Amino acid sequence: MDRDSRSFGAILKHPSALLPLLLSIAALALLLGSLAYGVAMGKSLVHEADEGALAHIWQLLMGIQLPVLAFFAVKWLPQAPKQTLCILALQAGAALAAMAPVYFLHL
Repeated sequence: MDRDSRSFGAILKHPSALLPLLLSIAALALLLGSLAYGVAMGKSLVHEADEGALAHIWQLLMGIQLPVLAFFAVKWLPQAPKQTLCILALQAGAALAAMAPVYFLHL
C-alpha cells in the first residue's frame, strides 16, 4: 500500500471511518431538532415513562457505531496506526458531542 492511500484524508474517506462520524452527527441532529421543535411548540423537557421513538432511534444510531468502529480499528490500526488513532479520536469526539445533550439536559 502506498503512502498516499494511508494518509489521514484517504483513510477518512473509507466507509468504515466515515459512517460512525455520520451516525454521531445524525444522532446529535436528531436530539437538537427534537429540542428545537419542543421549544418552538412551547413544550418543556418533561420526562415520560416511555422514552419514545426518538430516544430509541438515537440509541440505535449510537449502538450501530460500535461494530463499525471495531471493524475500522482492526483493519486500519496495523496499516496506519497514527492516522487511525487520530480518526478514532475524531469519532470519539463526535460520539461525545452526541451524548452531551443527553447527559447535561438529563434526557
